[in-house]
Amino acid sequence: MRRDVEFDAEGVVLRGWHYVPDGASGPVPTIVMAHGFSAVKEMYLDRFAEAFSAAGLGALVFDNRNFGASDGEPRQEIDPWAQVRDYRHAISYASTLPEVDADRIGIWGSSYSGGHVLVVGAIDRRVKCVVGQVPLISGHRNARRIVRADFIAPVGGMFDEDRAKRYAGEPPAMIPVVDADPMAPSALPTPDSYTWFTETGASRAPSWRNEVTLRSVEMFWEYEPGAYVQYVSPTPLLIVAARGDHLTVSDLAIEAYEQAREPKRLVILPGGHFDAYVAGFEGAAGAAVDWFTEHLL
Repeated sequence: MRRDVEFDAEGVVLRGWHYVPDGASGPVPTIVMAHGFSAVKEMYLDRFAEAFSAAGLGALVFDNRNFGASDGEPRQEIDPWAQVRDYRHAISYASTLPEVDADRIGIWGSSYSGGHVLVVGAIDRRVKCVVGQVPLISGHRNARRIVRADFIAPVGGMFDEDRAKRYAGEPPAMIPVVDADPMAPSALPTPDSYTWFTETGASRAPSWRNEVTLRSVEMFWEYEPGAYVQYVSPTPLLIVAARGDHLTVSDLAIEAYEQAREPKRLVILPGGHFDAYVAGFEGAAGAAVDWFTEHLL
């Protein structure tokens, strides 16, 4: 059973879906979940929520502020710390629902939000289980992996120019999320990013827009969620990495796993970053279902 929901995030209305397992007779363990960089919930989060529901778990799926069905200004801006706080607002909202067991709440995130759940899991003890799928570990180190070395200084110059124009009263500059030309300026300059976002946006998510504020990219470069990974314990942590991931590069996820403390588990899937949503869905969803079932049911 799925119904549309909305809740207040200290002045911003966030909207999403609440899933309850068929035949549930009382409050159930519930997974709070949101998508990654610029993505909206229709981009396969329904498949993960359905898998959780089939296993007897509830799910609260929501669009990040400034994106999709959720409110928030400026549109298309990604502030990772605001998104971290919104996970916590979503947990507060979920805890008020009669179908939710507030003592058995898990969190799931993928890519950018896979980094968010490391932070939330470390600082919010209402969370009883964490799954980070192909997670961002270090914005700065990640940027230096996917941006050519000779482009680093020019991109910094773009950030400086945007700051000067905003100070003068101009609106934030915009940049494409993806571009067919990997040499053109974009937030996620990898060919598989272009393919997945454009194909998935066209087939499943007409509300997705191929642009974010340039300031979103600057905040990405500043964001270091992996600094929190050792503090998730004693909350159980599963990291799902992809062997061929060159967007949130898998070796950084494996390094973060090694720094995490027990209880923890690492699952390494074949394929690349976006395979977890489609070709590798069964492996990704199955690992998460097993982990949540073990620790919440």
